[in-house]
Amino acid sequence: MADNQYTGRQKPQHKPNADVQGRIPPRDTDLEEAVLGAMMLEKDAYTRVCDILKPESFYDPNNRKVYEAIQTLGARQMPIDMLTVAEQMRLGGTLDEVGGPAFVSELTARVGSAANVEFHARIVAQKFLARELISFAADIESKAFDESNDVDDLLQEAEGRLFEISQRNVKKDVTQIDPVITAAVQQMQVAQNRASGLSGLETGYHDLDKMTSGWQNSDLVIIAARPAMGKTAMVLSMAKNMAVNYNTPLAIFSLEMSNLQLVNRLISNVAEIPGGKIKSGDLSAIEWQQLFARIKHLTGAPMYIDDTPSLSIFELRTKARRLVREHGVKIIIIDYLQLMNASGMKFGSREQEVSMISRSLKQLAKELNIPIIALSQLNRSVESRTDGKRPQLSDLRESGAIEQDADIVCFIHRPEYYIKSGQDAQGNDIRGLAEFIIAKHRSGAVGDVHLRFRAEFARFENFGETTMLEPTEVRSSLNAAAPAAPLSGGTADFLSSAPDPAPF
Repeated sequence: MADNQYTGRQKPQHKPNADVQGRIPPRDTDLEEAVLGAMMLEKDAYTRVCDILKPESFYDPNNRKVYEAIQTLGARQMPIDMLTVAEQMRLGGTLDEVGGPAFVSELTARVGSAANVEFHARIVAQKFLARELISFAADIESKAFDESNDVDDLLQEAEGRLFEISQRNVKKDVTQIDPVITAAVQQMQVAQNRASGLSGLETGYHDLDKMTSGWQNSDLVIIAARPAMGKTAMVLSMAKNMAVNYNTPLAIFSLEMSNLQLVNRLISNVAEIPGGKIKSGDLSAIEWQQLFARIKHLTGAPMYIDDTPSLSIFELRTKARRLVREHGVKIIIIDYLQLMNASGMKFGSREQEVSMISRSLKQLAKELNIPIIALSQLNRSVESRTDGKRPQLSDLRESGAIEQDADIVCFIHRPEYYIKSGQDAQGNDIRGLAEFIIAKHRSGAVGDVHLRFRAEFARFENFGETTMLEPTEVRSSLNAAAPAAPLSGGTADFLSSAPDPAPF
């Protein structure tokens, strides 16, 4: 059998930009030359196509070298014409490789006008993307034939590489300002007609809502804190307020805790029963009654939980789109950012990977037009600080890109965690005090919001807010012997017959 043939038992050998059946990959060298010639004839032509084309967009290696020289001149804001391009290529040592100055001059002779340069450049870019897809598909097919490769890993790699290719083709046309002004005024009118006067989603924390006007669509919000400050408790308290009190559909992606652990903390939050008792089930009769009366509010709440560990940014995008489309989710919460990954993509460091994740979260928030809240860890520099332990932007862990990509960066600080006496330097009682610090706000004010933290229920409340329901002694036969579990009839029956508590 000839060397260039293979049987069904042999694996096909794929080469970049080559088809397994010997077909010529998509390209149009005539258009490539026309685009290059137009850029050397018209001084503004390069600025019209520089965001469309890259050197690798050109199929012909000689054309690629010419564009690299044009790109270098454009970056230096130098004139681009036949003579300057030839000189730049001479300095770069590529002029003789393409055939000398004659090759460059021929390019300008093949085009009469630069009028259609942008249209031609887009065709060249589309041909390049087609070649990239062919190369990608061939490589994935080859790896899929190899049974030593893990299929899940291969799927992650395929999704990552396909995401890279798709991002190269993400373009958005400019918009004239008039329709944007109309949309802004309409948003103001909607806010005016609301009882709360907020333009975004209400959190239930009144002072916070005043500062942010509610969480805004397309915003990426980072909530960061050191361990044990109550990051998860904060977003769960907020999620309960939004889903139960305001009927706002939301999704929580919990990478750290299982959905059962998360719901247990929610039950403790809502029922005002300590988490230890929720885990052990060691509840008195009145506590059982209080539990089932309260969790009726959680039943049917538009809250969706995903506890996939080590969630990748690509899985998140897929699931988020489905949640918005099928369930009308209006906000997504991620606990927490540093546990995510971008598997299938190669990075020089973990910092680069985190940067890519934060950038992708911001892109996803804009694409879905919903706010995304991501929790984040802070580094240990907070602990070593002597002049107070208040966190600051430089404490964000693993990546400065988080600060850059986020529209709002918030910190949770509980002074009593560091001051064991329970009093600050002025003698004020700081027990239960929590500071929600807005350190960056792209479209609004920064400042502190005081909240009350109730550790036994893992709950944050408005400062000075009264508790939902204080347990009271109920004189009845139920108190004679506290059952270890609800009486016969099951949970569903108990839920349907339990008395409604006071609203909260």
